[in-house]
Amino acid sequence: MLALTDTAVGVIHDLTTQPGLPDGTGLRIAPQAGDNGVGPAFALSLSQAPQAADEVIETADTRVYLEPGVAQQLDDKVLDAHIDEQGEIAFLISQQQPPHTPWQGE
Repeated sequence: MLALTDTAVGVIHDLTTQPGLPDGTGLRIAPQAGDNGVGPAFALSLSQAPQAADEVIETADTRVYLEPGVAQQLDDKVLDAHIDEQGEIAFLISQQQPPHTPWQGE
């Protein structure tokens, strides 16, 4: 399942709880048309509710709605967010790191 960093959770929460947005608003991730030459591209948008087949990730009152095909593509990924000096938000997707297990000798 797509993991969310604490930073991403905070940014998504701030975006989805702005005045005038209904309760249950989440960040929806869907495939983006076109070939960017790097890999799959995703469209992120605010959505008042998930669509019928969306996978829902909910943590700390923050919701992310994943279109079914996207949920499979992002199953082993992490969503992070970065806010630059001008207040622009960039979401970053990276590979999840396997948990570190210390080596134990016999």
